[in-house]
Amino acid sequence: MANTFNLGDGNWAQKTEKLLAYNAENDNYKPLPFDFDRGSTATRVNRDGLIETVGVDEPRIDFLNNTNGHLLLEPSRTNNMTHSEDFSVYTLASGTSRTANAGTSPTGENNATLIYPSSSGSNKGLYKNTSSSTTGTVSCFVKRSGKNFAIIGTDNGATRYCIFDLVNETVVYEATNYTGKIEKHSNDWYRISSTYTSSAAANYPFVGVADNSSGDVTVDGTNGILIFGMQYEYNSYATSIIKTSGSAVTRSVETNYQQNVTQVIGQSEGTMYIEFVPKDTSATQILYQVRSSSGTIGQIDIRLTGGNISTLANDGGSSQFSMGFTSYSAGTKYKVAVRYKLNDSKIYINGSSVGSDTSCSFTGSSLDQISFAESLTSLVPVADILDARLYNTALSDSELQALTS
Repeated sequence: MANTFNLGDGNWAQKTEKLLAYNAENDNYKPLPFDFDRGSTATRVNRDGLIETVGVDEPRIDFLNNTNGHLLLEPSRTNNMTHSEDFSVYTLASGTSRTANAGTSPTGENNATLIYPSSSGSNKGLYKNTSSSTTGTVSCFVKRSGKNFAIIGTDNGATRYCIFDLVNETVVYEATNYTGKIEKHSNDWYRISSTYTSSAAANYPFVGVADNSSGDVTVDGTNGILIFGMQYEYNSYATSIIKTSGSAVTRSVETNYQQNVTQVIGQSEGTMYIEFVPKDTSATQILYQVRSSSGTIGQIDIRLTGGNISTLANDGGSSQFSMGFTSYSAGTKYKVAVRYKLNDSKIYINGSSVGSDTSCSFTGSSLDQISFAESLTSLVPVADILDARLYNTALSDSELQALTS
């Protein structure tokens, strides 16, 4: 089998507007630079576990909980919190105190803010008045500083929020129409988020401190939690932190593809492989695709749609297969391989065959483009891509099983 295209698997090289893949055919490694575009800066977690900003058009190799790194691709998003790090402009809830520059933040700087109760009770924290949406996600980085529970949501007074146990790393309370998520970062920091799907959501993004799953807290000196990086997005999941300092900021959509590479794409048969961790289950996403960039439509892709992993193929403008449809979970790693061949196509996921087609052919289109994110405002991957490969031959069932196990 000829391994004609490789991206990732711990081997990353990037610069402005380029991400380096390679052809490993016959163990003769040849570079395949990919075109990359993002019209704004963005953030990533570097090898030291710290959040840093990368420049316009610079690919993001992210190392969150992964020493080998992964390609981070996200759609365009706006942080509607006009001050992501300066909590002095937020309104303190009754009986709450704060101290700026009280600890080291996820950026490695001494710019985390301490919030703690100055009187016992509930709903202790801070908030900011901003516009709302019928679907939105509020997120913030938090760390224990004497207290073990944190709150994130959209209205402290109406308990429209989620509560998190930072010791056991669990969501312990979710208000009606709210879903919580907790993500571990380095140095005992966590990113917590609350997603709501209700027109009744109030327009006061709120982060707070608690002693238990009921949201109550008792005064104990200056014991509380450290906070950093507040974000409010009008969508159903949180994306990487977008820094703001006085106005809302939008991170641009990312594209990552290369044309004119017919020499590495099997035209009548081949195998696509990708290892990834999905970050959302609601959006339709094309994770990995080979296609014709012009002329008669030809396309083979691995995608997430309707809460399922599947594969779709067209040749000469005609549908050839649509198969797989295996449910997946956000935060879980998957290995997916798709064989395309005359009357013998299959998809394997994590070592098992989950779909086949015996009436397909691939002779009507010239496949000359590989992509992970095209110039689209929708269908953009919301996933960490760890490894991707392309073979110009159709691998056997045993090879597909071994590759995806």
